[in-house]
Amino acid sequence: MAKLNIERQSHESKSDLAEAAKINYLTEQNAMFVENDGRMLSVHVEQKVYSAVYLYCSFPHRNNRIFISVRTDENEEIGIIKSLDDFSDKIICLLEEHINLRYFAPEIIKVNKITEEFGYSYWETETTSGNCYFTVRMGKGNVTAVTAVKILITDVDGNRFIIKDLTALTDKEYRMVEMCMT
Repeated sequence: MAKLNIERQSHESKSDLAEAAKINYLTEQNAMFVENDGRMLSVHVEQKVYSAVYLYCSFPHRNNRIFISVRTDENEEIGIIKSLDDFSDKIICLLEEHINLRYFAPEIIKVNKITEEFGYSYWETETTSGNCYFTVRMGKGNVTAVTAVKILITDVDGNRFIIKDLTALTDKEYRMVEMCMT
């Protein structure tokens, strides 16, 4: 009898795992994305309407066009978009707009000054969104390499900034940024 219960539990665990591993891929054929009056993104999937959904990229700083999780405000995954290219241009524009809002990170085009004091670095920069002054806690991965030349900086308020190409910085700028990297 005990052996039968163990086998039943093992079978149930395997079926639960198989169910959890099922991925609902969203395509233009099974999902309709629209923006409501409040500019919230909603999706219609299998006769069910999700009035507010959020997009989470699996690779936000390397390739934000593939493997995008679509979730409710309770963080329940509705499905995965394998590639934005599977949708029409109009829907791609809508989805990209919402991705860009979530992962807004101005590009730093010039580092004017970085000073350090008491475990914090104080940055004076020029970004694609204008001049920007922000504070970064030293250590803890707040200035990290995303690729060999791309850097992601997260300030004390959670704002993100990108340096797309370290090699485009002057030697002076590079040395200032390098001292802040972990």
